[in-house]
Order: sequence, then structure tokens, then C-alpha cells
Amino acid sequence: MAIYKVTVATGDMVEAGTNNSISITLVGSYGESRQTTVSFLFLPGKEKSLSVHCGQDLGPIVLIRLHKWRLFLEDAWFCKDVRVTAPNGTLYRFPCYQWLEGVTTVEVREGSGRTQPCPHPPLMARGSTFDTPFFLGKKLVDDKLQILKEHRHQELAARQEAYRWKNFAQGWPRCLNVDSIFELDSNIQFSRVRANNFTGFLIFQGASHFLSGFLLRRTSWNSLDEMRTIFSRTQGRDIGECLVCCPLPFPLH
Repeated sequence: MAIYKVTVATGDMVEAGTNNSISITLVGSYGESRQTTVSFLFLPGKEKSLSVHCGQDLGPIVLIRLHKWRLFLEDAWFCKDVRVTAPNGTLYRFPCYQWLEGVTTVEVREGSGRTQPCPHPPLMARGSTFDTPFFLGKKLVDDKLQILKEHRHQELAARQEAYRWKNFAQGWPRCLNVDSIFELDSNIQFSRVRANNFTGFLIFQGASHFLSGFLLRRTSWNSLDEMRTIFSRTQGRDIGECLVCCPLPFPLH
């Protein structure tokens, strides 16, 4: 019996965790494992470890399948990566970095590239020689197994389905063939982390301008010192100092 050590990592965003069921299937060159449950609770920034027992050696692990299933409420999960250690000690890394929503199965390929001597690199690092191996990405011709070729074709078909274009109006640039951005998959939409950071920064700047008196100002500035009070915090000036000299548009009582 072959025992594989598996570590599943969740992203560190606030809503990255889930209470839905997550299971995994290992796919190797010689066969695949049975579907094994990882956990029913994932916390942001945390890892889950488990052992996958197989009746035989699976050979080199070429991809994994992550299965997400829910009983009642939907709770999306952001998978960071998966690491698999074979019985012989070989470590396989599967970078995921995507959301899993609904009842779904996602296949993730092994994340290693390939190295080869590059006699004419575009930029030689200091101390490098012509025999220094350079890291290169895998190409289509590198896929020898049929399951990897099928996975690549399925991935291409899914991208062609997701990124379809339409003409918004005559003479206008083409746009995505959707009526709303909410129709897009979460992995295609604008990053939730960036959206939250942008919203938080916008609220902070709005509060700063309000406290400095900029949003309450209804008249022209009388001097450069008043402008420096609002747009600069140097020389010991604090936000809100100009409220003393800026009349409020409404009574305080």
C-alpha cells in the first residue's frame, strides 16, 4: 500500500475559508486514488493535512482534482495551493489560487516547470555561464500523457467559453458578451481583495477630507496657510485644525 501525505492551504483573505465539504483525488501516471475527504471546515490562512491511502504506487503525480460539495448553504472557498509528498519523498506542488463555488470539481496541474541550458539567453545574470540552467514554462509538446492533453484542451475550451466578445454599438470597441459583471466567474471578476482595499482607502480618504474641512468648505481660501492645513500635515498641524476657521454649512445645535 502506498501512502501519500497531502497538505491543502487556504488563502489568507477574510472570506477565503468555507464550511462546505472539500475532497481530493490524486492522479498519477499509473492510476488515480479514490476520492478522499479533506475537511468540512477551512479557515483563512490555515492548512489541512491528511494521508491518502492507495492500493498501489500512482507514479509521478501529474494533477489533482478538488471536489467541493455543499449540503445546504453555499460558501465559496479560495484554495491557495496543494502539496503532495509521495512515499519515496518526492514533493509535488499544485498552485491553485482560485475560487471554488457551488458543487464543482477543479483539476489542477503539477506546477513545476522545466530547466535546460540556454546558450543565448536574452539577459545573462552576473556570474552565470552558458551552461547555467534557466527556468522555462512547459509547452504543449511536453504533455506526453493523454490525460494531460485532454486537460489542456478542456481548459482552452473553458476559456473560450468565458471570454466571448460582442459588439456594444457600431463604431464602439467590443466588450464581453455578458449583461452584467455578476454573470462572470469569481476568478474572472475584479479581485475581491483589491476591491475591498479600494473601498477601504476611499472611505479613509473621504473621512480625512471631511475632518480636514475640505468637504465642508463653501468659500475660497484666504491664504496659502489654510490650504496647507488641509492638504499637508507638516509643521505640527493636525487634521481638523481648519474646522476652526471654516464655517459649517449647518448649525451644530
